Amino acid sequence: MEHNRPANYATRQGKRILDYLESLSGRHVTVNEAARYFADEGSGIGQTTIYRHLEKLAGEGRIRKYVLSEGKSACYQYIEDDAECREHFHLKCEECGTLIHLECDVLNKIRRHIFKEHRFRINALKTVFYGRCGNCIGKDET
Repeated sequence: MEHNRPANYATRQGKRILDYLESLSGRHVTVNEAARYFADEGSGIGQTTIYRHLEKLAGEGRIRKYVLSEGKSACYQYIEDDAECREHFHLKCEECGTLIHLECDVLNKIRRHIFKEHRFRINALKTVFYGRCGNCIGKDET
């Protein structure tokens, strides 16, 4: 028995994965989270396929890939057409792993200063400040 896959097999899966990322409204997702989503909906898209498509989409510049710490899973984000989402800093909670988008006028002034005075352009999309989020700090107070 011959098992032929349609020529657009990978394209359909890639589109479903891209649509899923777009539906998250800018939230980041790991391969494991995406695999759980597709398993729960019974789509049959496996973890290896998801990883392969996410890497391909990131390579094409259609999504962003963040590797926030050595040896940890990367996370991926849909690139919105909205100019506001194109360049911002990130906060990463070292306790719970939450990744927070940070658009801050003070940091933007620092970034402009560094470029003007030191001729160095900071890549805000890859700049991550590590610490503890408000939820984790709040746990200490209870």
